[in-house]
Amino acid sequence: MSKRSLLLRFSLTALAALWAAAPAALAQDDAPPQSTSIIETILHGGPLIILIWIAILATSTVMVTFIIQLFISVRREKLAPPPLVEAIGESIRAGNYQEAWEICRQNPKIYIAGVLGGSLERLGRGKDATEAALIEYGVREASVFRSRNSYLSVIGVIAPMIGLLGTVIGMMGAFAVLGTAGVSDPRALAMSIGEVLLATASGLFIGIPAFIFYYYFRNRISDSVVYADAQINRLVEDIPFDEITGLHVGETFAAGQGLPGGGAPEAKTSHKVSMQLTTNCPVCQAAIVPGHNPCPSCGTTLDWQ
Repeated sequence: MSKRSLLLRFSLTALAALWAAAPAALAQDDAPPQSTSIIETILHGGPLIILIWIAILATSTVMVTFIIQLFISVRREKLAPPPLVEAIGESIRAGNYQEAWEICRQNPKIYIAGVLGGSLERLGRGKDATEAALIEYGVREASVFRSRNSYLSVIGVIAPMIGLLGTVIGMMGAFAVLGTAGVSDPRALAMSIGEVLLATASGLFIGIPAFIFYYYFRNRISDSVVYADAQINRLVEDIPFDEITGLHVGETFAAGQGLPGGGAPEAKTSHKVSMQLTTNCPVCQAAIVPGHNPCPSCGTTLDWQ
């Protein structure tokens, strides 16, 4: 038998042996490794990894909390509820500025009440002082929503960094074992690296939604605040500032205090008032009886309707 025939027979025999052994080898390779749960993986990482995962869970909880709060509170109907706007408007149109202030004080957590309540206290100082108060209190009230929203931006920055820190610490441990024992089991090493990368993935999973909602709520806050400010300007645009100069509204309110003559019956200007809405004089804010003329404190003639 020639050498070529012997070589061919040997090759066929080797191929047959490999073909017969292939299914068993593939079955061994495809056998799923023993898997562990995420909790077991975290606990296996040691105290520092556990602390990092607690931080990741805490940031995710805070993020969800702020998102829910902003969804509930940042709405046009929440910043300027129509019933409240109508109630304040009725009091202002009737000249009952103290009553409007008291309505605002009863709703301190509502944006329009917080802005308008503080501004009504400066009515007696003139239009410029009142408008400056509107801007001042508007910035103060809006900063509450913007501060809450800024925390979403902070979470969007630190959550991926916390996850990356966990990955770096896990990789340090994996390579320390690799340097000591060598590559005796490449599959186990690959699984360990995949486990530590889970921390980075978790950080990104928190950071990306945090940034998305941050920009969403930033625009939503701006839109809601602009709407509420428009309602406030509509309420105060018809206030006769020249006629109520020196009027005290708020905690220091007193009927006729600060008005010319200290409440003496000198003012004879006729004012249109509603019998259904008016309980105070539109000039001196003193209590009056619907239908009676003139005002007993300042002498203003009232045109009852």
